[in-house]
Amino acid sequence: MHPAPPPMILSIAGHDPTGGAGIQADIEAIAACGGRAVTAVSALTVQDTRDVRLLEAVAPELLEAQLQTLLQDIPVQAIKIGLIGSVQNARVIARILGQRPALPVVLDPVLAAGGGGDLASAGLPEAIVDTLLPRVGLLTPNTPEARRLGGDGELATCAHRLLERGCGAVLITGTHEREEAVINRLFRRDLPPLAASWPRLPESYHGSGCTLSAAIATLLGRGFPLEQAVERAQAFTWNSLRLGYRPGAGQYLPDRMAVERTEAAGPRP
Repeated sequence: MHPAPPPMILSIAGHDPTGGAGIQADIEAIAACGGRAVTAVSALTVQDTRDVRLLEAVAPELLEAQLQTLLQDIPVQAIKIGLIGSVQNARVIARILGQRPALPVVLDPVLAAGGGGDLASAGLPEAIVDTLLPRVGLLTPNTPEARRLGGDGELATCAHRLLERGCGAVLITGTHEREEAVINRLFRRDLPPLAASWPRLPESYHGSGCTLSAAIATLLGRGFPLEQAVERAQAFTWNSLRLGYRPGAGQYLPDRMAVERTEAAGPRP
């Protein structure tokens, strides 16, 4: 008898040659949190640990073929979306999500690289809000992304505007703010926000948002309620960053695969 397979988690994201972010980061986080990654590449990049030099979105026909072929063969338990690459790709993803409305979907709206390079083509932020948000269970922007998508300087206002556009919940991460600690805030409809405080680490990290969103998607796919999935994924991400290292001349990369941290994901509910 073969053992039952782990939950299959679909990652739709870009390829990062450093392995710090994107598809490779998702594969590591999903595996460390108890899932098995299946992937569709949305964009190719030329980048190092300092910044993205070039981004080439995958043709929408190719992205759709990847997704349809995978999903016709493998039943997935959750979907994580990262770098999208183009407005056309956002529309493809929205169509795919519309065919599977019961699946948990986590969207990390990657709009800029850690080094500051813009990763959003013309019209993509608007396409995310108009096309994808109604099909997303959890949006995980950092504070610049929340302000760009929500159109306001006040983060709570941004979150409520994004909730009004149809997404189920919004987790705004605070690494870009100047607070002494990192404060992450989970906004839900008709409920008070949940805030979690984490000690601010001394370095700059590449791939923290990918790690967090992929971990949440995996835990949702395993059956954890949203609040528990968010709490456990934050612990996993913080420890991945704490144990990170600097392989090049730029940002530190999270260490998502250290065995001692797999317990952060917790047992099956």
